[in-house]
Amino acid sequence: MLENKLINKKENFNMALKNFFTGIQHVGIPSADLDKTIDFYKSLGFEEAGLFKNGKNRCAFMRFGNLTIETWEGDPAVMKAGAINHISLNTTDIEKAFSAAKEQGLRLVNDEIQSIPSFWDRGIRFFNILGPNEETIEFCHIL
Repeated sequence: MLENKLINKKENFNMALKNFFTGIQHVGIPSADLDKTIDFYKSLGFEEAGLFKNGKNRCAFMRFGNLTIETWEGDPAVMKAGAINHISLNTTDIEKAFSAAKEQGLRLVNDEIQSIPSFWDRGIRFFNILGPNEETIEFCHIL
Protein backbone atom coordinates (compact mmCIF):
# COMPACT_ATOMS: atom_id res chain seq x y z
CA MET A 1 0.00 0.00 0.00
CA LEU A 2 2.82 2.43 0.89
CA GLU A 3 4.55 1.63 -2.42
CA ASN A 4 1.33 2.47 -4.31
CA LYS A 5 1.09 5.85 -2.51
CA LEU A 6 4.71 6.65 -3.42
CA ILE A 7 4.08 5.81 -7.07
CA ASN A 8 0.96 8.00 -7.14
CA LYS A 9 2.84 10.86 -5.44
CA LYS A 10 5.66 10.61 -7.98
CA GLU A 11 3.16 10.61 -10.87
CA ASN A 12 1.57 13.79 -9.45
CA PHE A 13 4.96 15.54 -9.34
CA ASN A 14 5.74 14.40 -12.89
CA MET A 15 2.49 15.97 -14.04
CA ALA A 16 3.22 19.15 -12.07
CA LEU A 17 6.71 19.69 -13.52
CA LYS A 18 5.54 19.26 -17.10
CA ASN A 19 3.10 22.14 -16.55
CA PHE A 20 6.04 24.55 -16.38
CA PHE A 21 7.77 23.95 -19.72
CA THR A 22 6.56 24.23 -23.29
CA GLY A 23 9.11 22.21 -25.27
CA ILE A 24 12.75 22.15 -26.19
CA GLN A 25 14.43 25.56 -26.07
CA HIS A 26 17.94 24.74 -27.30
CA VAL A 27 20.72 22.16 -27.50
CA GLY A 28 24.08 23.18 -25.97
CA ILE A 29 27.38 22.30 -27.67
CA PRO A 30 30.76 23.57 -26.39
CA SER A 31 33.05 24.91 -29.11
CA ALA A 32 36.83 24.68 -29.54
CA ASP A 33 36.66 27.64 -31.98
CA LEU A 34 33.49 29.72 -31.73
CA ASP A 35 33.98 31.70 -34.94
CA LYS A 36 34.57 28.49 -36.92
CA THR A 37 31.47 26.93 -35.32
CA ILE A 38 29.32 29.97 -36.17
CA ASP A 39 30.56 29.90 -39.78
CA PHE A 40 29.88 26.15 -40.02
CA TYR A 41 26.27 26.46 -38.87
CA LYS A 42 25.73 29.50 -41.11
CA SER A 43 26.92 27.37 -44.06
CA LEU A 44 24.14 24.90 -43.19
CA GLY A 45 21.53 27.67 -43.33
CA PHE A 46 21.39 28.63 -39.64
CA GLU A 47 21.26 32.31 -38.72
CA GLU A 48 22.94 33.91 -35.74
CA ALA A 49 20.07 34.65 -33.35
CA GLY A 50 22.32 36.13 -30.68
CA LEU A 51 25.96 36.57 -29.69
CA PHE A 52 26.57 37.34 -26.02
CA LYS A 53 29.37 37.80 -23.53
CA ASN A 54 29.50 35.31 -20.68
CA GLY A 55 32.29 36.47 -18.40
CA LYS A 56 35.50 36.47 -20.47
CA ASN A 57 33.98 34.20 -23.11
CA ARG A 58 31.34 34.43 -25.83
CA CYS A 59 28.21 32.40 -26.45
CA ALA A 60 26.27 32.21 -29.73
CA PHE A 61 22.74 31.02 -30.43
CA MET A 62 22.31 29.65 -33.96
CA ARG A 63 18.74 29.16 -35.23
CA PHE A 64 17.19 27.26 -38.12
CA GLY A 65 13.41 26.97 -38.02
CA ASN A 66 12.45 25.77 -34.55
CA LEU A 67 15.93 24.38 -33.74
CA THR A 68 18.29 26.57 -31.70
CA ILE A 69 21.88 25.56 -30.93
CA GLU A 70 23.73 27.28 -28.09
CA THR A 71 27.48 27.10 -28.65
CA TRP A 72 30.14 28.69 -26.47
CA GLU A 73 33.85 29.02 -25.87
CA GLY A 74 35.68 28.48 -22.60
CA ASP A 75 34.70 24.90 -21.72
CA PRO A 76 36.59 21.96 -23.23
CA ALA A 77 34.91 20.60 -26.37
CA VAL A 78 34.60 16.80 -26.43
CA MET A 79 35.64 16.61 -30.10
CA LYS A 80 33.96 13.22 -30.63
CA ALA A 81 30.49 11.69 -30.80
CA GLY A 82 28.55 12.64 -27.68
CA ALA A 83 29.66 16.28 -27.83
CA ILE A 84 26.24 17.66 -26.85
CA ASN A 85 26.54 19.20 -23.38
CA HIS A 86 22.86 19.66 -22.52
CA ILE A 87 19.32 20.00 -23.76
CA SER A 88 17.26 22.92 -22.51
CA LEU A 89 13.51 23.03 -21.96
CA ASN A 90 11.70 26.36 -22.30
CA THR A 91 10.29 27.13 -18.86
CA THR A 92 7.27 29.33 -18.20
CA ASP A 93 7.66 29.64 -14.41
CA ILE A 94 11.20 28.95 -13.20
CA GLU A 95 10.33 29.22 -9.48
CA LYS A 96 7.48 26.71 -9.67
CA ALA A 97 9.47 24.38 -11.93
CA PHE A 98 12.41 24.44 -9.49
CA SER A 99 10.10 23.71 -6.55
CA ALA A 100 8.46 20.85 -8.44
CA ALA A 101 11.87 19.37 -9.36
CA LYS A 102 13.00 19.53 -5.71
CA GLU A 103 9.78 17.98 -4.44
CA GLN A 104 10.01 15.25 -7.07
CA GLY A 105 13.48 14.38 -5.76
CA LEU A 106 15.26 14.98 -9.06
CA ARG A 107 19.06 15.23 -9.00
CA LEU A 108 19.64 18.99 -9.02
CA VAL A 109 23.06 20.18 -10.19
CA ASN A 110 22.84 23.38 -8.09
CA ASP A 111 21.05 24.19 -4.84
CA GLU A 112 19.46 27.33 -6.27
CA ILE A 113 18.28 28.87 -9.53
CA GLN A 114 21.15 30.27 -11.61
CA SER A 115 21.13 33.39 -13.80
CA ILE A 116 23.08 34.92 -16.67
CA PRO A 117 22.05 38.60 -16.96
CA SER A 118 23.99 39.21 -20.21
CA PHE A 119 21.92 36.77 -22.32
CA TRP A 120 19.10 38.12 -24.50
CA ASP A 121 17.46 41.44 -23.64
CA ARG A 122 17.00 40.92 -19.90
CA GLY A 123 18.93 37.76 -19.07
CA ILE A 124 17.95 34.20 -18.25
CA ARG A 125 17.23 32.17 -15.13
CA PHE A 126 17.77 28.43 -15.18
CA PHE A 127 18.52 25.26 -13.27
CA ASN A 128 19.92 21.89 -14.31
CA ILE A 129 19.08 18.33 -13.37
CA LEU A 130 20.85 15.07 -14.18
CA GLY A 131 18.98 12.33 -16.00
CA PRO A 132 19.43 8.58 -15.49
CA ASN A 133 22.35 8.49 -17.95
CA GLU A 134 24.09 11.53 -16.39
CA GLU A 135 22.69 13.74 -19.17
CA THR A 136 22.16 17.37 -18.21
CA ILE A 137 18.67 18.76 -18.69
CA GLU A 138 18.33 22.52 -18.28
CA PHE A 139 15.07 24.28 -17.43
CA CYS A 140 15.48 27.83 -18.75
CA HIS A 141 13.37 30.99 -18.55
CA ILE A 142 14.30 33.86 -20.87
CA LEU A 143 13.40 37.03 -18.97
